Amino acid sequence: MEKHQAGLNRVWSMLIIETLSRHGVTDICIAPGSRSTPLTLAAQAHGKLTIHTHFDERGLGFLALGLAKASHKQVAVITTSGTAVANLLPAVAEAHLTGEQLVLLTADRPQTLVDVGANQAIIQPGIFSSHVSNALNLPSPSQAHSPAWLVSSIDAVLFGQHHGSVHINCPFPEPLYGDEEVLFTDYLAPVATWLSSTKPFYNVLANYSLPDVPANWTTIQHQRGVVIAGKLSPGELSEVKVLARRLGWPLLADPQSGGSSAWAGYDVWLNNPDCDAFLSQAEVVLQFGGRLVSKRLGAWLGKFSGEYWLIDPSTARLQPQHRPHTRIQASASDWVVEALCLAVEAPEQRDWAARLAALPTPWENDALNELSFAEQVPHWLVDGQDLFIGNSLVVRLIDMLASEWQAPVFTNRGASGIDGLIATAAGVARARQRPLLTLIGDTSLLYDLNSLALLKATSQPMVIVVLNNDGGGIFDMLPVPQDQKEALYRMPHGLSFSAAAAMFGLNYVQPTSLIEAEEAIQSGLAASGATLIEIVTPSGEAGALLKQMMEEVRHAPLLS
Repeated sequence: MEKHQAGLNRVWSMLIIETLSRHGVTDICIAPGSRSTPLTLAAQAHGKLTIHTHFDERGLGFLALGLAKASHKQVAVITTSGTAVANLLPAVAEAHLTGEQLVLLTADRPQTLVDVGANQAIIQPGIFSSHVSNALNLPSPSQAHSPAWLVSSIDAVLFGQHHGSVHINCPFPEPLYGDEEVLFTDYLAPVATWLSSTKPFYNVLANYSLPDVPANWTTIQHQRGVVIAGKLSPGELSEVKVLARRLGWPLLADPQSGGSSAWAGYDVWLNNPDCDAFLSQAEVVLQFGGRLVSKRLGAWLGKFSGEYWLIDPSTARLQPQHRPHTRIQASASDWVVEALCLAVEAPEQRDWAARLAALPTPWENDALNELSFAEQVPHWLVDGQDLFIGNSLVVRLIDMLASEWQAPVFTNRGASGIDGLIATAAGVARARQRPLLTLIGDTSLLYDLNSLALLKATSQPMVIVVLNNDGGGIFDMLPVPQDQKEALYRMPHGLSFSAAAAMFGLNYVQPTSLIEAEEAIQSGLAASGATLIEIVTPSGEAGALLKQMMEEVRHAPLLS
């Protein structure tokens, strides 16, 4: 063991944290632990970082995910060793699919204590498998390794992080405390100049270029086309709408785009054979962003055989129907700017699908149920308020039923899990510093109940609406075995959430009408702190109403 090992652990941790800061990291999420003490104290001593804490590593990972999702910056996570590291995997898997950049600093036992029966020691290198874009398994801190090597190694990992998480495993030998007075001046000499500067160790200049617009763009504008808006960044939907209006093409907007259009309800009317056939006259599809909620729209794309362009800044595959298409790697905003410069004035097939925009609203009901709530709730938001939509039935209902609306939207629709949604929303709210409305199902809230602790000290208005239909209502829409549906799929719990709100010090409201729900949401978004709103609906009601509506739409003469 090194002389002054505790001090050397702290020096290495200082260099790691400083390197992260030079790369623009401003937020670090920390869970309690002894083995991670060097990293935790280095982060706290840095002075330029915002520290977020949570006692649950799974929730901590999703808190970091939400911060990264809303800030578009790298966010660091510090955990102790053992299963604490494994609890980060759900958030890491989601980040891998949706592109948020997490930097995982996991403390570890030294190699001599791994796989020999030592306490709290598991095999941590490689634990995240292909869910991270890069990984670095550091040796235990030693003066035999130059500090310049350490900094340059961290630098290389961070510069190579373009999508998803990186994992830096940090094995710290004991002792973990003491040696604060040891300065290690001679050891740090190779990086003394760097420490006195503010730049990264490597100064890499990126090569930026304008996005490509295919050569046949002018020609295809005269054809019948469809614009699809998938997952977009806040504000991008407005720019896509400008392009769609210029072309005179219908815009089918997924909730993840941040709103809808005059063609809202397409997921419902595509269930009508006449509407499906009418839309199939399209010769061109421009899709911005992927991961569409609507299965019916996905099925329609699976049949489409015309010119198909998919524009998204990531390099990930985003076409699950495996259709031939032109993939353009660019943000929606950047590409629309270039495309508008080359847009023609009067496309020949302008407004060819106007009949589909005039279809009747598929659902109108004043009673408080999941369908009427989903139809109305996006319209209760005002400018300056954000929306986080969970992965239960509610995101599908908004996609089906909400008429034209627009607001910044955040989701976890990569793996579309029901875990960590409250923690992710908390991260979004902290990064955005704006009132946030979160819509979540009852099973999802039970799954992440302890993350309500992240909300009790919030000063920003935050409203969590839990739609309590006593279990997994989504299974009412799936062909699961009816005899086993209740016990093995829906899993009714018979619980309410008023006691949970009291336990975590949250305001609590249980409205019984649409008007009361609207008033409770608007009041909560105008007040400081967090409010939990519970909307209780009968088990199976939403599924029965949806099936009835879909059957009526399927056989209705909508285009006559």
